[in-house]
Amino acid sequence: MSANRARVVVTGFGATTPLGGDVTSTWSALLAGQSGVRSLTEDWVDSVPVKFAGVAAVDPSEVLPRPEARRLDRSEQFALVAAREAWQHAGAPQVAPERLGVVVSSGIGGITTTLSAYDTFKEKGWNRLSPFTVPMLMPNGPAAWIGLDLGAQAGVHATVSACASGAEAIGYAMEMIRSGRADVVVAGGTEAAIHPLNIAAFAAARAMSTRNDDPQGASRPWDRDRDGFVLGEGAGIVVLESEEHAKARGARVYAYAAGVGYSADSHHITQPEPEGRGIIMAMTQALTDAGVTGQDVKHINAHGTSTPAGDVIEVQAVAKAIGTHPLVTSTKSMTGHLLGGAGGIESVFTIKALEDRVVPATINLANPDDGIEVDLVHGESRKLPDGDIAAVNNSFGFGGHNVTVVFTTH
Repeated sequence: MSANRARVVVTGFGATTPLGGDVTSTWSALLAGQSGVRSLTEDWVDSVPVKFAGVAAVDPSEVLPRPEARRLDRSEQFALVAAREAWQHAGAPQVAPERLGVVVSSGIGGITTTLSAYDTFKEKGWNRLSPFTVPMLMPNGPAAWIGLDLGAQAGVHATVSACASGAEAIGYAMEMIRSGRADVVVAGGTEAAIHPLNIAAFAAARAMSTRNDDPQGASRPWDRDRDGFVLGEGAGIVVLESEEHAKARGARVYAYAAGVGYSADSHHITQPEPEGRGIIMAMTQALTDAGVTGQDVKHINAHGTSTPAGDVIEVQAVAKAIGTHPLVTSTKSMTGHLLGGAGGIESVFTIKALEDRVVPATINLANPDDGIEVDLVHGESRKLPDGDIAAVNNSFGFGGHNVTVVFTTH
């Protein structure tokens, strides 16, 4: 870690998830071990083999003004709701537009807009399409709308790396501040992909749980009976600042965004590399970048998707790169997998764990699989120690993308 580069702090965060419409309600539900997964009731549900998902607890159309919501894709709606919460939580920083940036990502973008617009085109013709169709479907749309909302001019970006997108966005935002491009960056991820085509496609890839008779028990990371991930939707956003800028305005610092590591497996388009080499590389780089050791890390919010192959590979990599001592959990057991939004909301959860010194328990973990040596938190939440500590958020994506972000208390 360079001694003269800007340190990056977290001064605000926001979220809208299957557990709650904001951070407070979501975090309370996590600590209570609640599930945000439910059976779907849409008229298309009989056409797909998976009939449940982590649907947002508060529909964004209930929060946004109707004229605004109508010109936004659902993924953009989630992003704006979470970003506005994060911005207010940070105290609505006074920052010059040319020193304010946005990096907000989505793994799939405006997919529901794309599909519904094509249906409209086929059935009613081109002149019945909304003039907002293109800005609704483009994957940089969430970032662009947030940038417009806040007047950001230092750069508005959307990093796309499948389910690692939200975490990569936070890493890119950190680099914007470290390099001097910006003083404040709003960063995170969003996703709204609960649609029959997406569900059918993931099911065709044998990636999703089909536990239709027990939706709330379907996401079960590391459990011997897991059979795939559960699709979720929502957004998680953080406000990052240079430490100097935050101190100058008297902002509260919730954590330090201390390090980030990236790697690519170059193994398979969807399957993880069996030895976890890329995961180890990302974690090792992130620790070095943060200037911490494995012993400093007391908590890991794991990628932990509830897939048969990925779960154990990740924790075995954790044991090699960091050790078996950190308290490891997967909040996807309660929210489902928000794809490109996962790294955003799970970074928020990692920061909250540091702030409150508590790790939410993984639910549905009745029979841990073989080959797991790390300390999995299940049954009930666990306390983190006092003092200066570090926590890790892991996010991995189809294509072999691996991103690790390290947050610290000092």
